[in-house]
Amino acid sequence: MYPHTVSLPVREAKPRGRGLTMVIDPGLPDAYFADIVESYGDLIDFVKFGWATCLVTPHIAEKTRVLRRNGIEFYFGGTLFEKFLVSDRIGEWARLCHRAGARTVEISNGAIALSNDEKARHIRRFAGEFEIVSEVGFKDPERSERLPPNRWIEFIEQDLDAGARLVIAEARESGRSGICRPNGDLRIGLIEEIAESGIDTNRIMFEAPTKELQVHLLHRLGPQANLGNIHADSVIGLETLRLGLRADTLTDFTRLDRELPTHA
Repeated sequence: MYPHTVSLPVREAKPRGRGLTMVIDPGLPDAYFADIVESYGDLIDFVKFGWATCLVTPHIAEKTRVLRRNGIEFYFGGTLFEKFLVSDRIGEWARLCHRAGARTVEISNGAIALSNDEKARHIRRFAGEFEIVSEVGFKDPERSERLPPNRWIEFIEQDLDAGARLVIAEARESGRSGICRPNGDLRIGLIEEIAESGIDTNRIMFEAPTKELQVHLLHRLGPQANLGNIHADSVIGLETLRLGLRADTLTDFTRLDRELPTHA
């Protein structure tokens, strides 16, 4: 990095408790994946292997080794959990995650008929074996829009009480469901109610695959917001947004600025 004397928001060193960045791997080529991880590893906290891609990724073990080497946690998408659950193979799912060396798993109900009470039961069951990331919101945009903010808040609190480390607020990799409307617009009222609910937002990760979502969430929650489903080619772009080094957030975090050490 270039030496500088400009004041920037302070970013915690890894392992961070806030300001988390989760990158989604939808099936990236091995060399490109390794290049991204080696180049930007200090800026990435989690990689999610999207939906159930781990079952058809030829060199998944090589990918996870690159992540371990760079101090990045990984987990498999919640759709994998849901597939094994509806197939009555949930024990096999847990064994698969253990064999892969996954310390974190995602438990969700975004695509299947599973109540949040039942989802919370699975969180409690596996909280002693893994770090749990749960998800609230549905894959189907219309179904998600019918879930009112008070239920979102209820489900987030229930998942946290059951033992989830983080709760993901669904937006899909497209940014067109969950906290977003089918046209991609953010459900601003929903975000406001979650932000004002009293829940510790350091325990929530908002999926934000588009710059528009990232900017709004950083405006509202500050540079330490936890953001997920970040595309591999957007890691640097997101970090500049967090630090007020891009026009969209240039003047937003001045009251949070502190002098960072000058890098040689």
